[in-house]
Amino acid sequence: MKAIDMDFVLASSLLATFVSLAQGREIIFPPISGFSQQPIYEQGGIDVSTGSAFAGLTTYANLPYVHCLAGKEEEIEKYDIAILGAPFDTGVTARPGARFGPGGIRRGSRRISPESAYDIESGENVFLQWAEIVDCGDAPLTFLDNTIALKQLDKAHEIVSGRTAKSSRSGTPRIVTLGGDHTTTLPALRSVYKKWGKVSVIHFDSHIDTWDPSVLGGGVSHYAGVNHGTFLHIAHEEGLIRNTSIHAGIRAPVVRPKGDRKNDIRCGFEIVKARDIDRLGVAGVIARLTDRVGESPVYISVDIDVLDPAFAPATGTAEVGGWTTRELLSILDGLAGLKVVGADIVEVAPVYDSAGEITVLAAAEVAHSLLGLLVRTPVKAP
Repeated sequence: MKAIDMDFVLASSLLATFVSLAQGREIIFPPISGFSQQPIYEQGGIDVSTGSAFAGLTTYANLPYVHCLAGKEEEIEKYDIAILGAPFDTGVTARPGARFGPGGIRRGSRRISPESAYDIESGENVFLQWAEIVDCGDAPLTFLDNTIALKQLDKAHEIVSGRTAKSSRSGTPRIVTLGGDHTTTLPALRSVYKKWGKVSVIHFDSHIDTWDPSVLGGGVSHYAGVNHGTFLHIAHEEGLIRNTSIHAGIRAPVVRPKGDRKNDIRCGFEIVKARDIDRLGVAGVIARLTDRVGESPVYISVDIDVLDPAFAPATGTAEVGGWTTRELLSILDGLAGLKVVGADIVEVAPVYDSAGEITVLAAAEVAHSLLGLLVRTPVKAP
């Protein structure tokens, strides 16, 4: 009986729409993105409204979509913070699949509405403050040539961050990148260097990712040496990052017991290991991170595998013994006040997720926290 009633309701709704069209009445559909309270149709004086997050394009948190990579400056809607997808996963050393990460994270964010995203802890809604936040979609990257793909991502970052920001409090748009494997952080660091100079990196991960390409990549070729475990070494070699950087959540094995750590220190990194949280607590971890980077401009990179596989199974190189989602979010929120000039959430490979989509839900909330850091502390490029 219930199925018949639902069919009747659906048929009646469609009939009313067709009648309205035949009578020349205006049919108002929801906008391309975002929740809408606009009536779908008007018939007999009755407005039927929708709050659906499942109509139109799937953008991060139902934000407006702006084609940031096309058009002249005056033709593009201005923004202060941009979401940019980086669908790249051919720099991995284990399971592929992170090229679908940007879409997965957006899917995990569909429950978030800019109009009703007030944080229960802070009482703030980062989407309704000074910053215009938009989703620029994904950078168009080839999946057949890593070298070309990373150059394409370099250019995409250059274009998106090169626009004139909407707010005078910003001046230069900042980007939150949705990866993609961790190699995608290298173009992001190149981009922020052009605007902000050298940055301190807070690197949330289970792996150090400062391996020398001759160690991770086998020294086979330069092409093979640029991957998701060497990008921080390369960033150091290119002079992009400061010697006041720090890892957080490290627990994975290294290749060389002494040589890898020696090179890591040379690249400018200290380490907060995953188990340090048992001794330091969340507040202690926050203090270690903030003391390390000080007043410098900061780039925050979050590999979803910093979380334990119980909380984020959908990643390429999962390592047991990680942090909980709640611990990670509390640490991120505790970094408020730092001069964050860019951020990313990477290594989300939705094909390995559970039926409940726990990884993409966690990644979407991490992105939410990263946006909060950018909004709470407006900074201008020197």
